[in-house]
Amino acid sequence: MAKELKNFTKRSDNYSQWYNELVIKADLAEQSAVRGCMVIKPYGYAIWEKMQRQLDDMFKATGHQNAYFPLLIPKSFLSREADHVEGFAKECAVVTHYRLKNDPEGNGVVVDPAARLEEELIIRPTSETIIWNTYKNWIHSYRDLPILVNQWANVFRWEMRTRMFLRTAEFLWQEGHTAHATREEAETEARKMLNVYATFAQDYMAVPVLQGVKSANERFAGAIDTFTIEAMMQDGKALQSGTSHFLGQNFAKAFDVTFMNKENKPEYVWATSWGVSTRLMGALIMTHSDDNGLVLPPKLAPIQVVIVPIYKDNDQLQAISQRVEPLLEELRRRGISVRYDDADNRRPGFKFADYEVKGVPVRLAIGARDLENGTVEIMRRDTLEKETVGFSGIEDEIERLLSDIQSNLFKKALSFREKMTYTVDSYEEFKEKIEEGGFILAHWDGTPETEEKIKEETKATIRCIPFDGDTTPGKCMVTGKPSAQRVVFARSY
Repeated sequence: MAKELKNFTKRSDNYSQWYNELVIKADLAEQSAVRGCMVIKPYGYAIWEKMQRQLDDMFKATGHQNAYFPLLIPKSFLSREADHVEGFAKECAVVTHYRLKNDPEGNGVVVDPAARLEEELIIRPTSETIIWNTYKNWIHSYRDLPILVNQWANVFRWEMRTRMFLRTAEFLWQEGHTAHATREEAETEARKMLNVYATFAQDYMAVPVLQGVKSANERFAGAIDTFTIEAMMQDGKALQSGTSHFLGQNFAKAFDVTFMNKENKPEYVWATSWGVSTRLMGALIMTHSDDNGLVLPPKLAPIQVVIVPIYKDNDQLQAISQRVEPLLEELRRRGISVRYDDADNRRPGFKFADYEVKGVPVRLAIGARDLENGTVEIMRRDTLEKETVGFSGIEDEIERLLSDIQSNLFKKALSFREKMTYTVDSYEEFKEKIEEGGFILAHWDGTPETEEKIKEETKATIRCIPFDGDTTPGKCMVTGKPSAQRVVFARSY
C-alpha cells in the first residue's frame, strides 16, 4: 500500500501527468460533478487557509479592511466599460431564469419559461463593476478617500481547458479594490500591493518571483497598467502568480463616481484592483515538489512536524507516548504545528509514505530502542536526509531544521531560475532556447504586432517588462527596430 502511494509518474516523463497525480495522491483536491470545478479537500484547504491568514494580516497591516459584495452582477454593468466587457465576455456564465418546475410531460425538472429575469445576471468573473457601482454611494468628498477594501470570494470564468488549482472555472481568491483622490496615490497603492505579493511569495511560499509591468497585449481588461509577479515552475514554464492593476479613472467614469476635491471642484476618482487566487497552490506544488510527492515550505505546511511511534505492544506505545507528550506541548507552545500519529489502523511504513507524499517538512520516528538510548530518528522532507540524534534538546533542533528547510527551498528554486534564464539577441537563438523552457531576456520593439508574431510562432509571451531589468538600449530581435530594454519572455500556464 505504501508503494502504491508513492507510485508517481516521474516529472521527467510527463510533467503534466505528474502534477495531476500529485494533486490527487496528496489529498489536495479532486474533480467535481460540475465541469471545470474542483473539490478542495481538507488538507488542500488547510494550506489555502494558511495562505489566506498570512495575506489577510499583511493586507490589514497596510490599512485595508475586508468587505463582501454580491456574487451576481447585472449584465448592463459589464457593458459600461468597453475594454472590460470585451476582456471577459467569452468567460461569463449568465443567469437567465429564477425558477424551476416539474415537466408535465415527465422529463424531470425544467426551467420555468415564465420566470425569465427582466435583466440577466452575470456570475462574477471579477468585481470591479459591482463595486464601483457601490462606491458611487460611498464617495462624495475628498474626505471620503481613500477607500481601501478587500474581499475574499469565489469567482467564475467559463474556462474550456481546466487543470486543478492552475485554471478552473470556479476558483477562490481575494480582490482588493481601492479608491483614491490622486493618480499618484493610486499608482503608489498598486505598486505597494505588488510588493506585498512578492514578499509573501518569497518569504512564505519560498518562491522567487520577478516583478514588472505587463505589455499592452497582456494587461488586465480595463486597466491602464498591470503589474505582475512571475514565477518559474520546474518544467521551465512561467506562472503569473499575482497581479495589481492601476485602473486610472476608467471605472469611475463608467459609473460616474466623482468627488469634490480640496478646491471644491468635481473630479473622477482614481482606482486600483489587485488579486491572488488558489493558483498559488499550483505554484507551491510545481516549484518545490519531487517524484516522491509534495514538498511544502514549513511556513505554509498544515502539519510542520509529525511524530510516528514504532511499537510492538501497548506497553511500548504508552512508554513512547509518555516520553513524547512534553515534546508535543513544547512544540505547540513555540507555535509549531505537530501531529502525534499513534493510530493503530496503519503500519509505520504506510504512515511514512503518506506524510512524505503530503510534504510534511519534518518527520520523527521513535521506538523502544530509542527510548533505551535516548535518541530519535529525524528526517527532513526537502532532502529526504535521515539521522539519529539525541532526544534531549530536540525542540531546538526541530526549530532550526524548519528554518533551514524554508531557506533551502527558496535557494534551490532561485538557483533553478537563474540556471534557466537566458539572454539572447537573435530571433533564431530565441526560437532554439524557448524549446528548452525558462525565462528569456530579449529586446522587443514595443509593438503589439511584433509581440503577436512571436506568440503565434513560438507560443511564448512577454511575461513582464521587469522593474530591475537590463535597460541598455538595443535592437528588437525580430524587426531590428530600436528597443529601450530587454523584456522577459516565456511559455506559460
